[in-house]
Amino acid sequence: MRYGSIYLVVQDFDKSLSFYEKIFDMKVSAVNGKRFAIFQNEGLNLCLMNGYYDAENSSQVITKGEYWEIYDDLRKIANHINTRKVFINLGVEDLRAEYHRIKELGIAAQLTAIRFINVFSPYWYFTFMDPDGNPIEITGNYTEA
Repeated sequence: MRYGSIYLVVQDFDKSLSFYEKIFDMKVSAVNGKRFAIFQNEGLNLCLMNGYYDAENSSQVITKGEYWEIYDDLRKIANHINTRKVFINLGVEDLRAEYHRIKELGIAAQLTAIRFINVFSPYWYFTFMDPDGNPIEITGNYTEA
């Protein structure tokens, strides 16, 4: 088995696309119209799925096999309350510089300060939310001032 990607079902495709281009500081690697976008970042693919595309463009959608609402109703999935059970963790060389870059972008909802935790292994991090309420944790090298 090989790793394929993680994809997020999003409510506002353009807003999420712009958000992740800014966070990753890179252009999207590939898009399938306004339905799906792929960010290829050093072997980890993070993708965005437009939760409304299939319902709004049903003439383009061809399916085979049994319909499973829990997996297939992307509009419903996009509108679910985000319980934040999955964190997107990103690593950087200079945590302080990245914190200031993210803060200056002005797009990180509920941005924490840089924090520390030590449970078996110590690390510094900060956390914020993407446009759909998915938590992003950024870790990296940090020296207390």
